Amino acid sequence: MMSQHRNSALAPTAANAIDDDLILDAAYQLFLSVGPRRLTMADVARHTEVSRATLYRRWPNVRSLIGAIVTREWSTLAAATFRPGDGPARAQLVRAVVAMVTAIREHPLLRGIVERDPEFLLPYVLQRRGSSTELQLSTLETAIRAGQADGSVRPGRPELLAEAVLLASMSFVLSARAITRDRAADHARGAARNSASSASRTGATDDLDAELAVLIDRYLAP
Repeated sequence: MMSQHRNSALAPTAANAIDDDLILDAAYQLFLSVGPRRLTMADVARHTEVSRATLYRRWPNVRSLIGAIVTREWSTLAAATFRPGDGPARAQLVRAVVAMVTAIREHPLLRGIVERDPEFLLPYVLQRRGSSTELQLSTLETAIRAGQADGSVRPGRPELLAEAVLLASMSFVLSARAITRDRAADHARGAARNSASSASRTGATDDLDAELAVLIDRYLAP
């Protein structure tokens, strides 16, 4: 009886006995340690003491697991940035979009993917919408409808306007560092020796994000 009890205590826990967020938390920490290419379902299963078979019932592969992590992180950011506030809905939307762009671009999750496995992003950039994209479009569309209701956003199909805003914003997320690289390097060379180049890069992207605010504001203006 003692042997049977010991064996059952050491057996992997059934996946349905563990909350999704606990598994995603563990997978996220592993992701930050090893990157997307070296992350395996076996590692996640071992780290969470969940059997691989039951883990695969929730996420069929590592890509879907990382996708779930991305969706959760972006959902958290969207909830924090797209909150009702004072002033016209268009101004609130512009502030939220710029804040979201900055937060995603600097997020350790995206930085890890871009630096270690940028090919992971290609299907979502070139071929299909992911869950996080659908979430972002829905959030933008809701904000645009609010702006149209208060007269601060021009008439038009809200879903189409949302797609245009998201496409513009995505370029500022994915390409801003490449576009501002030379300007940031110039700033770094002209700065004092103890000034970090990363601070120069941040300043360069801040300038660009200010232009994004102008771009979106004028695009949506009546």
